Amino acid sequence: MVRRMYAVISAGGRQEKVEVGETVRVDLLNAAEGDDVTFSLVMLADGDAVLSTPDELAGASCTGRVLGEVKGPKIDGFTYKNKTNNRRRFGHRQRYTDVEITAITKG
Repeated sequence: MVRRMYAVISAGGRQEKVEVGETVRVDLLNAAEGDDVTFSLVMLADGDAVLSTPDELAGASCTGRVLGEVKGPKIDGFTYKNKTNNRRRFGHRQRYTDVEITAITKG
């Protein structure tokens, strides 16, 4: 059984498990389409070796290429207070950035 290298990155306040060639949807980044972005690593696993301390991850990095900006699903909300005729309807649609992971390096 061949174990592939994967990393856990921190992006937009959340952590994502990624592999090379995978497309990840992260919170909106300030980057144009086609730009390269670098993510900070939380953990790196390569076969049986697992790197997780800051000293081990000092030289490791994960880079990706921005594919574009997309919108998430529409969220509809409604607030209501009884007997006061207080009603409010609202909607929200989050914007995300699609990133293709191009390289994971141990350093």
